[in-house]
Amino acid sequence: MPSAGGPAPGHPPTTPGAAVPPVGHSSSWPAPGTYGPAGPPPWPAAGAYGSAGASPWPAPGTYGPAGPSPSWPAPGTSGTAGASPWWSDALADPWRDPAAPTAVVVPGVVATGTEPEAVTDPDAPGRPTLRHLLLIPVLTALLAGTLGGALGYAFAVRGGAGEVVLGGAPAEAPALAQRKPESLAGVAERVLPSVVTVRVSSLGGTSEGSGFIATADGHVITNDHVVAGGTGKASVVFNDGSTAPATIVGQDPESDIAVIKVSRPGLRAVEFGDSDALAVGDPVLAMGSPLSLANTVTAGIVSALDRTMQAGEPGGPVRYYAAIQTDAAVNHGNSGGPLVDGAGRVVGVNSTIKSLVAEGQEAGNIGLAFAIPINQAKRVTQDIIGTGKARRTVIGARVDGPTGALGGGLRLAEVEPSGPAAGAGLKVGDVILKINGRPMTEPTDLTALVRKYAPGSVVTVEFRRGSDRQNTSVTLAADAK
Repeated sequence: MPSAGGPAPGHPPTTPGAAVPPVGHSSSWPAPGTYGPAGPPPWPAAGAYGSAGASPWPAPGTYGPAGPSPSWPAPGTSGTAGASPWWSDALADPWRDPAAPTAVVVPGVVATGTEPEAVTDPDAPGRPTLRHLLLIPVLTALLAGTLGGALGYAFAVRGGAGEVVLGGAPAEAPALAQRKPESLAGVAERVLPSVVTVRVSSLGGTSEGSGFIATADGHVITNDHVVAGGTGKASVVFNDGSTAPATIVGQDPESDIAVIKVSRPGLRAVEFGDSDALAVGDPVLAMGSPLSLANTVTAGIVSALDRTMQAGEPGGPVRYYAAIQTDAAVNHGNSGGPLVDGAGRVVGVNSTIKSLVAEGQEAGNIGLAFAIPINQAKRVTQDIIGTGKARRTVIGARVDGPTGALGGGLRLAEVEPSGPAAGAGLKVGDVILKINGRPMTEPTDLTALVRKYAPGSVVTVEFRRGSDRQNTSVTLAADAK
């Protein structure tokens, strides 16, 4: 819409009051060569300009007398910095094609000659090398491992989310689980370092049993049947698994006691108890290497005392002793190991077991184990260390067997004239009823009970002569052998 005060730029003036022809109707513009009622147009005819005949447009590259036109930039330039690429009156040009682009694009000048040198942007990211490709997964793995380890440790120490908690809150351990020195665990811990495994070479192979250190200088007590038949080469395996060679000092087949010697500093000897002070029901521990299982400890009680035993292999010596019976588990390989009381003192030497097996089958524990009383074993050991052989205690009489009469007893079949029995007034035909209150029912009883005591011991013998019951004191003696 034209603004007040004149025609719109680029349009011909109109006569005031004249109507503007509507779009799509015949124009009211004057015919070519006329300019309204006034006459010819205000611009000159083609090729003339006033009287001079010169064109009012400057020659290419000039602008009148002053030179280049300041109204538009030269090709390839944009004039002053930030100036518009349009002529100042381009939008008002009446001859401009309305469908033409809104910008004038002036192609740049392409220089001829050599290609320009490529310029590398120092800040542009480069192509990764093999070293970088290998370094990235290594660092990732290290970081992942560190993070995983830290999380695993935190979960293990503090407990992870959703962790199942087993058991209740910790409570104070019961008295029996506190392992006081007088407890069975405390006793085992104190005694086991003195318990050893004994191995003896023989023509038939290697015999293995148990033993225990009796003196700090290396004397070890074991069973005679463990070393019997050996070639003299023996070895000892200690509680810590170390080994040492051993020599046989001496042995007494009839009491089933043998002594061997090892040379090793720092040995700890066991503490000996008093087997005569035991009572049925006392707690005991059996230690040794049953079936080659070293450092085995089993617990039980004293089941019986003075259980007379006659043992031995066919063709071998007959062994007699009044044994300590226990229900502590004892098996092959326990032979020679210690039987200790509740205070950790050795009160017996494990020797034999009874089992319900057929002839030729391997015997096993059924709760009937027997140990040589330590008072007897100590005496025999001292004899062997001191003289190389043991003394046997005798009464100087021999019995036939059970009388079968009411009241039982053993009938004397022979009495040595100068022996202990004869000195006490006993005669052939007398029936021995008791020795120190222990009933006599089997011939084994007399021999086993007598050998329980040391030579010179005085025992009370209750006997029957005819219908009279009498008592006498017998001073036992050592065998002349």
